[in-house]
This record gives sequence, C-alpha cells and structure tokens, in this order.
Amino acid sequence: MLFLLASFYSNANTCLPDPDGLCIPGVTITEETEIDVTEEDKGTEIVTTTTTTVTTTTTTVTNEDSGDILDGDNNYVSSSKEGDMDIDWGGQGGASMPTGNACYGLGSDKCAQITGSGNSTSTMGVAGMGTTFIQTVDISDLNIQKGGEVRYSIEVDKQDAQDRIYMHITGLNGTSQVFSGTDILSESGVSTGYQSYNGSFDFGGVLNKVVIEIGGRDINLAVGPLFDDVTVNVFYNVINTIITQQITTIGEIYYLEIFDPTELDFIEEVFEFNDVIVDEAGDIDFAPIESQSEEVSYETVELEIQEFEIDIPEPEVASVEIEAEMELELEMEVAQLEETVDEQPTEEETTEPDSETTEEPTVEAEDSTEQEEVQQEEAEEPKESVKEPSAKEKAATKIVKKIDDKARYDDAAQIKTLIVMQILGNTKTFFDTQSTIVDTNVNEYLNKTIEDNYGVLFNMAQAQTIEDMINAQY
Repeated sequence: MLFLLASFYSNANTCLPDPDGLCIPGVTITEETEIDVTEEDKGTEIVTTTTTTVTTTTTTVTNEDSGDILDGDNNYVSSSKEGDMDIDWGGQGGASMPTGNACYGLGSDKCAQITGSGNSTSTMGVAGMGTTFIQTVDISDLNIQKGGEVRYSIEVDKQDAQDRIYMHITGLNGTSQVFSGTDILSESGVSTGYQSYNGSFDFGGVLNKVVIEIGGRDINLAVGPLFDDVTVNVFYNVINTIITQQITTIGEIYYLEIFDPTELDFIEEVFEFNDVIVDEAGDIDFAPIESQSEEVSYETVELEIQEFEIDIPEPEVASVEIEAEMELELEMEVAQLEETVDEQPTEEETTEPDSETTEEPTVEAEDSTEQEEVQQEEAEEPKESVKEPSAKEKAATKIVKKIDDKARYDDAAQIKTLIVMQILGNTKTFFDTQSTIVDTNVNEYLNKTIEDNYGVLFNMAQAQTIEDMINAQY
C-alpha cells in the first residue's frame, strides 16, 4: 500500500487555526493527495487498484468591524454611556464634567475631568489611580469566535505636567478573561497638553464583553487631566472553511499467459454470445443470448427489394454432351420397333374413292411464314381422312412408356426423352454443337471447419459434474 501526501497553498495565512489578532483577509487553499495502491492475485490475472484521494480545503478569511460600540446609534450602549462624555459613566474617586472654555483644547461641549488625587489600584487592577470612568459593554450579538483586535481613540488635554492619565480595556468570554491591556497616555512629569491617542489590543478565541476603564491622578489639585470623544471598535475574524474530496479509482488487470490465442478467442466468443449469470452461491453459469427476431411483412420485403437493383445475367445455353452409346442404343430400339410395326397388318383407312393416301410431309427447317401458309392451305382443303401415326412415332411412344414412373425425372430418363424427340424431328445436327461443363473446384469448401462455440462449455460442465460426484464421495 502506497501513500502520497501533497499540499498546495494559495495566499498563505499562518494565523490559523487559532488566530490571536486579525488574520490577513483572503483565501487559503490547502490540497492534500493520498494514493492507495492494492494488488490482488486471482490466479489467471493480477488486479491492481489505484485509489487517489484529493482533499481540498478552501478557507476564506474576512475582517468584520463592529463599529463604535460607544456610539448609542449602534445599539451597544445607552446615551448615558456614550463616548462623547456628556454624562459621567461612574467609577472610583472624584470627577467633574466641565464645559465651554473649561475643556480647553477639547472644544466647547462637555468633557470629563479627573479630579482625584489618591494613589490606589483601580477595579481593573491599574495602580496609581485617583479617579476612574468605567463601564462594561455586551457585544455577544457579534458572535465573535476566531479572535481579532480592539481599537480605541481618545482626545486628551493635560494642563499640569505632574498629572497622569491611562486607558485600560479588558475582554471577557462570559466571566473568563480573554485579554487585558493598559496604555499610559501621559505619565506624571511629562508635559503633553492636547493630544489625540490611538491604540489597540489583540485577542483570540471567543469575545462577548468589553470592560472600558479611563483613569488617572490630579496631583497638584489645580486642573486635572481632561478627555473627550472616546471611541472603541472591535475588529474580528470571520473564517469559512470548505472541505471537498475527490476520489478516483483506477483498476488495471494484467492477464497471466496461461491461455493460448485460440483459447482466448474462444473465451471472447463465449462472452459475446452468452450472458454470464452468477447465483447467490457464487456459481457461474452461461445462458445463450437470444437474437431478436425481426417482424417480416410484405411491405418490408418490398421495400428491401426496391433498394437493390438486381442484374440477372442472361442464361447461357449449354449443350449437354451425350454419350454415343446411349444414342446408338436408342436408334437401335427405334429401328427394331419400326420393323415390328411394319410386319404387323395396318388397319384399313376409310377414304373416299377418289382420294389419295398421302403422308404428312416432315418439315425440318422451314420458317414460320411457310408453316402458316401450309396451315392455311390445309385448313381450306377438306379433311378427307384421319392420319395414322407413323411407325417411327409408334416406336418413340413405346420407348417413352417403358420408362418407369418413379424414374421418369432422373437424368437418364430425361436424356432418353430428349433423344427420342430429336430423332422424331430428324434434327441430325442436334449433337454437332456441344460444350463441356467444367466442374467447380470444391476442395476449398471441403477444407472449411465449423467451430463449435459451445463444445468447450459442455466439456467444462461435464468436468465440473464429475468433480462434484467425486467430491460427494468424501
């Protein structure tokens, strides 16, 4: 058994399967190929089966944005918790919400001011805290499953360099902490004045709550740190994975050389003209394929005849060579019969006193015109007497009658009849023109053998029967 694994990557992205932060948007295609080769020896042939399995994994990554979750229009917080700092969020220590010129560089609208001078640890675990503004935002509707990034922005105006201000965000999955991050926006001893700050915190896995805490200290109790226009956006990964498999099976049969070509031809004929039947026990039987009979009608035959133009050659008249002995024998029989007839007394012919006894002339080779004239003359003359058959005619009639009825249509009888007719007609030239019929060589057809397509099957069936009888004795 052979295994081959091959991989193909498109737009590689290593943040999978458990990303911590944002993945690169795009499509990742992973292709693995597994080849399984098996061989089975069946005695007469070796069957090799090759199964190729191609597994293609297509991963599509997009980055979704929640929008500003501190904007009341996005339905994550109420108007009292918005980032425009018109209302105090609540928290630890002292605070105020000045407006107009008291917000200095933050504008004339309201802003938030840190006024606490204490030095303690905040609810979220940040040290050096005197005042905090804090709230928790539920973002479970986003169904974040594959990590991402939380980004914030805040406007700060620190008038006293000794003051400090920080930004802290904690991510939760239920009650479990996913991430926690603190950025010191302006530390004590640093003169910053008005500044706009931006930051971010990466996370992985599931995120459904965000805790936002803004805190600091007013050390000199003059003008504490001021802030306004706070925004928090959650960017998260949406990953769709499609796995497809394509399985290809190829079977190869290698026939062992245990049959000679004649046997293989016979086997092919057996399968061509027979249906193979396998019963429940696994025994194999053959049933001849019945040919479909076509309905034959007068119309179909007529159409087939019209499709072909049959050229029938004119028959050649072949003169049959007749042995001289048969001719002489028949002439002798006719002569003997004539003598016999002449010796016998003939019947008296009844004629009129003035009529003359005439014999009918024998016409040998007259054309049709002369025959018609003779027939017309005979028709005009009144018949005076009944013609008596000649001795030659009587002899010929007797020869024909001697032929047995059962043998009347065999070759010898037919030849005798033809000779008698020719002798009566005095056509002496009948045997002058002769031709010989040449026999066709039939050896080529005699050497042909008809193969018995079912003989071997019968032998196999008999052999199997005998083997079953022998095995039955044990």
